[in-house]
Amino acid sequence: MPMQLDDYRLLGRSGLRVSPLALGTMTFRVGEGASWGSSDEEAKQMVDMYIDRGGNFIDTADFYGQMGQSEVLLGELVKGRRDPMVISTKYSLTTEPGNPNAAGNHRKNMVRSVEESLKRLGTDYIDLLYLHMWDFRTPVDEILRSFDDLVSSGKVLYIGLSDTPAWQASRMQAIAELRGWNQFCALQICYNLVERTVEREMIPMAQEMGLGVSPWAPLGSGVLTGKYTREDLGEGDMSDISSRKAINAMTGKLTSEAIDVADAAVAVAKEIGCTTPQLAVAWTLHNPAVCSPVVGVRTPAQLEDNLGALGVDISPEQMAKLDAVSAVPPVFPIDVLKSPAEGMMMGGVKVEERG
Repeated sequence: MPMQLDDYRLLGRSGLRVSPLALGTMTFRVGEGASWGSSDEEAKQMVDMYIDRGGNFIDTADFYGQMGQSEVLLGELVKGRRDPMVISTKYSLTTEPGNPNAAGNHRKNMVRSVEESLKRLGTDYIDLLYLHMWDFRTPVDEILRSFDDLVSSGKVLYIGLSDTPAWQASRMQAIAELRGWNQFCALQICYNLVERTVEREMIPMAQEMGLGVSPWAPLGSGVLTGKYTREDLGEGDMSDISSRKAINAMTGKLTSEAIDVADAAVAVAKEIGCTTPQLAVAWTLHNPAVCSPVVGVRTPAQLEDNLGALGVDISPEQMAKLDAVSAVPPVFPIDVLKSPAEGMMMGGVKVEERG
C-alpha cells in the first residue's frame, strides 16, 4: 500500500513516531574532492524537501563530515523547526586521532561526544543516540549505565545500537530490562538486496528484543542503482577514497554476485515501472522488522527519486525473483532448525509461530 512521509511509525518498542524513510546526512560537508559529497545548497534543498513532505527523522553522526561538520550544517538547516524533528546521531568513531579516549564505546567518550554533538547541532537534547560501532573492549554494564544516565539527565531521549553483534545486542537489552535501565529502541544495520546475512540473526533478534530496524545503505552503496557493470570489477585506483566506486571495490561490494543481483533488480523495476533505486528501498520496507530505512543521497534529484519508493508495490512473484538471486547460503544452526527438524520437534501437529 502506498505510503507518505507523514505516515508515521513507532520506533521499536517505544512510543516515538518516525517517518517510514529517514534522511541520511553522511554526504554533508565531506570536503572538497569527494565526488559523493553534497554542496551546502544541495543539502539545504534536500532537508527542505524532506521536511516539507512531512519527514521528521534525520540521521547524522559525530564522525560525519570534516570534524563533525555534518552535525553543524544539520543544526543550521533545522534551526527554527527543531522540535518536530527526530534527530539521531552516533558516537564511537575517532574524532581526535591520537587521543585514546576520543574513540570507543566507553563512558568518557560517550559523554564527551554527546556534549560536543549538542554544541554542533545547536540543541539541548538528542532525540536518538546510537552506539556507532562495537569496540570489543568496553564492558556492557558501563555502556548501559552511561546511556541510562544520559537519558535521566534529559540530554538524550532514546537510545539505539548500530553495527553491533547480535549476541551482544540481545545480551545488553536483556540486562537493561532486568536492571530497570533504559532499553534500546532502534537498530541501525546494513541491509539491502546484496547484504542479506543480517536476516540470519540480527533481524530476528531485533524483532524479539523490541528494536526497530533502520537499514543503512538500502541501495547497497550504489550497487543497486544499476550503474555498475562487470567492466567495473577490479578497475580503477582503489586507493582513491574520494570515489564511491573505489570505496565499493575496496570494501568488497563490487562483485560478480552483486552485479547479478543488481541486474535482476533492474529487470523487476522495469516490470513495475519504477526506478531501480526505488525498488531497492521498497524491498527493505517489505520486511516487517524494518521501520525506517536511511536514504543517504547526494542531490535533491536523488532524494526525490528515493522518496518515490513509498509508492512502489512489489508483487509476491517479483519478490520471489529477487529472493532467488539474492538469497544467502545456509548457516548453522538456523537452517538445521527448519524442516525436517521442525517436524520432529512438533510431533506431527501444527503449532502457530510467534509473531
